[in-house]
Amino acid sequence: MISKDSFNSASTHVELSCIPEDTTGLERIMLAAQGDLQRLMSSFFARPIFIELVYANGSARLKPASPEHPITQSRQVHLVCASRIVCTATSNVTITHPDFERLFLDDKYPIGQTFRKMLRHPRFSLLDVQTQVVSGKRELRRTYTLETEGFLCEILEVFPDRDMFVRGEAWLTESKLELEQSRPVEIQDVKPRWLPVSKGSTLPWGFACTYGLEPSPLVYYHDIWFVSLYLLLLYLI
Repeated sequence: MISKDSFNSASTHVELSCIPEDTTGLERIMLAAQGDLQRLMSSFFARPIFIELVYANGSARLKPASPEHPITQSRQVHLVCASRIVCTATSNVTITHPDFERLFLDDKYPIGQTFRKMLRHPRFSLLDVQTQVVSGKRELRRTYTLETEGFLCEILEVFPDRDMFVRGEAWLTESKLELEQSRPVEIQDVKPRWLPVSKGSTLPWGFACTYGLEPSPLVYYHDIWFVSLYLLLLYLI
């Protein structure tokens, strides 16, 4: 455990050890979040943070959750702000109480909100903090557990770009613009009406036609004149 949270009647002390030396104050706050990361990030960005489920694989629910019949689930979610992923959370959850089973599996509350609905303050253990560069972005990740009687969560969270904690709103706006510019432009195959008939087959009396192109009005006048001449020759003969 690399975090220590202590308090007494006069003071509170949160100590984080073995974390990167360049960790900023705001990043330390996020690393010490105890089931309220979504709330803290909403406060920082001044925008709502949405949970989008990527996958959820659970054990069979043959009996109500209990210590004798635990229910487990592995899941991954994206925390999304202004259409941008600000965190990816992968969790292994063990449920041994039917109230937590109902809130988490039936009512679909996320992990943090499940603790809040049950009015429980979970025991928090920060197990690991790492930074690495992925695709030119500086990732920040933490592994930790949240636990209360009846509900145990082992969680890996990945923040895709540490610049978000420095630039805030500008990062959201810039990232959204980059995403829009990276989308391919759809080109519709529109056939202009003014294209003349240049190639195709020949119908009786020499009428020209094409495949997939609409003849110009000049073609119709030419055809009428040709038919008139043909009928006149038949009359004279």
